[in-house]
Amino acid sequence: MRTAAILLLCILGAALFCTVSCNNSNGPDNCCFKFFPGTLSPSRVRSFILTDDRCPKPGVILVTKRNLNICVEQSATWVQDVLQTLMGPAPAHGFCRFDRRNVT
Repeated sequence: MRTAAILLLCILGAALFCTVSCNNSNGPDNCCFKFFPGTLSPSRVRSFILTDDRCPKPGVILVTKRNLNICVEQSATWVQDVLQTLMGPAPAHGFCRFDRRNVT
């Protein structure tokens, strides 16, 4: 009887621990771990999502017109060109609108 009570207590404790640890996993939702090695034409890209600052590698998720999500390196020149095309010309005061440090 005592062994059954201890076993039940251990099972309940493990279930509680699993529930708490699963609910407290507040990591980033969209991170890129591998990057697309090629280039994409701006005409194939519908929108983009900047990856979270908590991701191990900074990246951009390009959403194509066929609804494919493609991870690309944020620092690549062609990616900067695609983002600039999607956002339009830069403002006159000269900061880059997709640079997180300048977003208000």
